[in-house]
Amino acid sequence: MKIQDWFENWGITGLKLNAGFLQMEWEPQPEEQQAAWELYIELITRITTQDIDGESGDEAVALTSIHDTFGITRQLLKEKGRKAETFSKIAVVILNQKLRHFTGTWHKRSLAGAFTEPEQCARFWEELKEIQNTMRHYAALLAAVAGVEDFQKLDEGPLEAL
Repeated sequence: MKIQDWFENWGITGLKLNAGFLQMEWEPQPEEQQAAWELYIELITRITTQDIDGESGDEAVALTSIHDTFGITRQLLKEKGRKAETFSKIAVVILNQKLRHFTGTWHKRSLAGAFTEPEQCARFWEELKEIQNTMRHYAALLAAVAGVEDFQKLDEGPLEAL
């Protein structure tokens, strides 16, 4: 399957990538599967993909959790990157093109006191929801790369079904 197909199948759009990279055939290797699994678990257990609102959440804590994704991903890239080159390229693109603007913008705003203003807090939660949607798609792609069921779907039904 071509990398472009992976992105399209999991709803990840709007990325600026080298067209040759998108047309490359890709069959994830064991190191890529392991890296995808490790990052997948981090994403689906954080606010990066989990709904929470301004009533029960804290903006600064949420922003820190999103920002922590950079350190976690960097560590995986250091550990697995050379043996998981395609995974690494995808991870870097997601960080740089999907998360960096959000974290950079809101870090600067938070330093300027945005989280003390109700309108800014509401705006933060709206923009976070957009990022979460993108990251849910990314997490689903990672589950596919890892060759596991997407656990995000587990909480779509009633708990009694378990």
